[in-house]
Amino acid sequence: MTDITPELVLRAYASGLFPMAPDRDSPELEWYSPEERGILPLDGMIVSRKLMRLALSGKYSVSSDTAFAEVMDACAEPAPGREDTWISERIRGLYCALHGMGQAHSVEVRRDGKLVGGLYGVSLAGAFFGESMFSRESDVSKLALVHLVAGLQKGRYRLLDTQYTTSHLTGLGGIGIPADDYRALLHQALTVKASWPCDFSLSALREFIVPLRRHSGDPS
Repeated sequence: MTDITPELVLRAYASGLFPMAPDRDSPELEWYSPEERGILPLDGMIVSRKLMRLALSGKYSVSSDTAFAEVMDACAEPAPGREDTWISERIRGLYCALHGMGQAHSVEVRRDGKLVGGLYGVSLAGAFFGESMFSRESDVSKLALVHLVAGLQKGRYRLLDTQYTTSHLTGLGGIGIPADDYRALLHQALTVKASWPCDFSLSALREFIVPLRRHSGDPS
């Protein structure tokens, strides 16, 4: 079995590759670089009025890096239509090591102190590579993504890589672009010095949400 280190994983991301395991129990990793790459433009997120109201309701609390391993484990849980996972023990170990190095982060959504949604990914210069998300209540993963985009904007990131496009992501503004265009955006993002935001509070989110509301023409 090839020795794959966290440092090697970072070099792979910088070249446009990302790893997945064939299944939960496999010790092997496979490297991917889709011909159509999914991204979510940081200035092009679509936030519906319903999602805006949820984000501003105060019903949920949002934090970062308080439960990285728990978020990974939740993302790996079986779900309808996704009985298996590519998040193996080897993947878990690598990304927890990246988290310890300050190169991987999680966003956690809680209601009454209970973890109900979140996401995690890898941070490298001005690029954030979203890996997986989960939701135990309606729209909670979308809420995590709204907070992520707001935080990445504040931290001066340039690229949010979603790997693939899905109906879930396209409804929020995600798009697919050719691999060559992606690599050009990645190269630009890697020249930027960005900083992971520490504040995922409701007050920090308002700075992002309010301009979106005005742009949509929603006076409420």
